[in-house]
Amino acid sequence: MNIFSTSSSTLYVVRSEVDPDCEYHCDALAAQFPDATEIDFVTGERPPLEDVDGVVLTGSTAAVYEADRRPWIADQEALVRELVDREIPTLGVCFGHQVANAALGGTVENVGATATLVETDLADDPLFEGVGPVVPAVHGDAVTEPGEGMEVIAAADHAPVFGTRHRSVPLWTVQFHPEITAAVRDRLVEDFDWESRPFSFDDVSADRVCENFLALVDERRE
Repeated sequence: MNIFSTSSSTLYVVRSEVDPDCEYHCDALAAQFPDATEIDFVTGERPPLEDVDGVVLTGSTAAVYEADRRPWIADQEALVRELVDREIPTLGVCFGHQVANAALGGTVENVGATATLVETDLADDPLFEGVGPVVPAVHGDAVTEPGEGMEVIAAADHAPVFGTRHRSVPLWTVQFHPEITAAVRDRLVEDFDWESRPFSFDDVSADRVCENFLALVDERRE
């Protein structure tokens, strides 16, 4: 399996991390798309959408409901709505999953910290082709009500809305982190009290989500 996905499509990875010490998860996600252009949304960068083929929204230690003190969150919600209007393929990861659903009228709430490998129920969706049920989860917030037009395509015991897909446009979101591997386990333990469970990273094939998304972008462009 090719860990790093390459393509001739024009792709933007929109970084949303507010804590410099936690940017390694954004780095890991961007590394899955080495031909993409990275956009630091928090510092004011914005992706041009005229000639873009796909957009990836990263995770963040910020919370969607902090928009009053983080004005860029409202800007990112507006970006999501524009991506939907333009029907530009989009993948939201963790915070990206939450902000996409919130932008479309969904609800995001604090549900308590989860930092471990969890077992999920994945729908038969092209985004999940070749993806096993064990995935890395690191989050304290969760989507409790999907946004308008969003269907649930992944569920976990602690978070029933663990992944969504828009019914009519190419927007997919996942609460889990497809980019996280054993290489950052020590950082996860230090930063998020990562717990060891019966699963191991040998059980994880979540990075296929990135490969599958890029294939979906290429297919639509062609």
